[in-house]
Amino acid sequence: MNHDATVIEDFLKATLPFSELPAEVLARAAKACGIDFFPAGTRLLARGETVPKDVLLIQTGAVKLFLTDEEGGETLADFRGPGAAVGVLSAVRGGPAGLTAETVEDTFAFRMPVEVFRGLVETQPAVAQYFLKAFSDTYVSRAFGELRRRRVPPRSESSLPLFATRVGEAVRRAPVTVEQGTDIRRAAEVMAEEGVGSLLVRDQKGDIAGIVTDKDLRYKVVAQGLNYNWPVAEIMSGPVRTIHEGADCFDALLTMMKHQIHHLAVERGGRISGVITSHDLMVLQGRSPFGLFSEIERERTFEGLYGLSGKIPLVIRPLIEEGAKAGSVGRMIAVLGEALLDRILTLLQEELGPPPAPFCWLLLGSEGRREQTFRTDQDNALVYRPPEGRLPGRPPEPEALKHAQDYFLNFGRAAINHLVRCGYPPCPAEMMASNPRWNMNEAGWADFFRRIVTAPEPEQVLHATIFFDIRPGFGFAELGERLKAEAVRLASKNEVFLGFLARDCLRARPPLSFFKGFVVEKSGEHKDRLDLKGRGIMPFVDVARLLALRAGSVECNTLERLKVARAAGLMSEQLHAEAAEAFEFLSQIRLVHQLRLMEAGRAPDNFIAPADLTELEKRTLKEAFGLVGALQSLVREEFHIQG
Repeated sequence: MNHDATVIEDFLKATLPFSELPAEVLARAAKACGIDFFPAGTRLLARGETVPKDVLLIQTGAVKLFLTDEEGGETLADFRGPGAAVGVLSAVRGGPAGLTAETVEDTFAFRMPVEVFRGLVETQPAVAQYFLKAFSDTYVSRAFGELRRRRVPPRSESSLPLFATRVGEAVRRAPVTVEQGTDIRRAAEVMAEEGVGSLLVRDQKGDIAGIVTDKDLRYKVVAQGLNYNWPVAEIMSGPVRTIHEGADCFDALLTMMKHQIHHLAVERGGRISGVITSHDLMVLQGRSPFGLFSEIERERTFEGLYGLSGKIPLVIRPLIEEGAKAGSVGRMIAVLGEALLDRILTLLQEELGPPPAPFCWLLLGSEGRREQTFRTDQDNALVYRPPEGRLPGRPPEPEALKHAQDYFLNFGRAAINHLVRCGYPPCPAEMMASNPRWNMNEAGWADFFRRIVTAPEPEQVLHATIFFDIRPGFGFAELGERLKAEAVRLASKNEVFLGFLARDCLRARPPLSFFKGFVVEKSGEHKDRLDLKGRGIMPFVDVARLLALRAGSVECNTLERLKVARAAGLMSEQLHAEAAEAFEFLSQIRLVHQLRLMEAGRAPDNFIAPADLTELEKRTLKEAFGLVGALQSLVREEFHIQG
């Protein structure tokens, strides 16, 4: 074996998925490969022009993949380092490259001929699964791809950098650490020498005890005039928030935004292997919601928040264009919406004065489930703890109770008005914290849930389902969590109440005729259109809620509730997989439809014309609607409902 073949074989043995190949197969593949050197700035692929003859496996160096607009501006799609491959999808599918690829530093790469690579994909399951896992041949996955392509020009193998890139892949170097006794001056010097914006701090046992960032140096040391000779342990933050290397970068971004931090330690095998920053994620995506999140956090006026709210669709649009599924988009909308809510309620307390008792703002419905789309109607409520009596152990005075009631009702009404001005429509049924019925102390809420569960009436149960999607949104979260836990406890043990919910799940009929044609609205403003939400999405939501309650789970999100049902043995593995896929596809169709309406200057709605769909989308949509019947059959069997 020549020297080059030996080097290539050693590289393949250490690189997934080739390391999983039988020895003889790997050896033959190595012999077919060559080695090439590409100086920095070499154009490897040109989008729409280059038909690759080889798949390039990067040994050392780095390659960027990007799109170029008409003005010559670049939009970064991905960044590939050692061990990564370039040209995979073009090799498998044939045809020209979907992205332009260029080396950003001197790069050595192994050239694997396309026919050799295709042979491995066709004959070796490990290779096929590794490279094609995101491109299955099911109707749903292909239809997702078609939805993406209709929004933007087709891209190649990593058009979804935040969703396709694992955190471990985005870490560029090992973490830089210092001992907790290191003085602040030396820590600053280490940051400068290493060119990093953070240091992990080790305790006497060598374990990671905290983190110090360049922001800590600016705000805790310089701004406050602290002594530079103090140990770095005095200004570190701990414990360090971590994320597993296998998580995707979108989850890392959400974690940073939720906890208002810019650095996450990356965990591998129980140890810290690196640090990922918000800057890393912004570079990876090319544009990031983090900037808008930071603007919201810094805003100090209601008027400023009204304007920032209008930017949320602008930030969400690129996520949809990049192929983010509706579940991920809903989580991002939830994070941004809750940041907006946090600022509104904080400013309101400054305006109205401190609240007379601890309270929790409750998110209901799609907000509670983290399944919002563009400008979902408001569904919210408020619970507060009754004020303390003047003497320990004594009940509060009537005037104190009246003051708390008036304060929180005024608070709720003011908050709703500000949310309306931010573009969130009020709930037509007035299920909001501005309504005294949904703005109560703990005892009032406990009585409400006790009444609807122990003495259910059909109409009352129909309106009550939204209250089982409760999630704390602001304030003392334990108040909301305790309320939700008690509601679930009561419901899960009451067969009569669950039976009412089960019958309600059977009311909806999927919009399909006997011969599998679409059943559309017959009259009104939505004539000849499908009701995606009411007749497609909500049956999945209702069944998932019912099964989660049966299992005694406080989970709110529909996909997570379906997992709960599967784990509890209430749903088969196959039905769970099909239901989850169908729900995501229906949600995706709705999301893309709403985006198109907004870009046309129209208000988003949930009604879609079948004529606007491709044949693949129509077929997939029918498959998804068909699963409603399977879920309803499961409900009939589980709750012994005849007919």
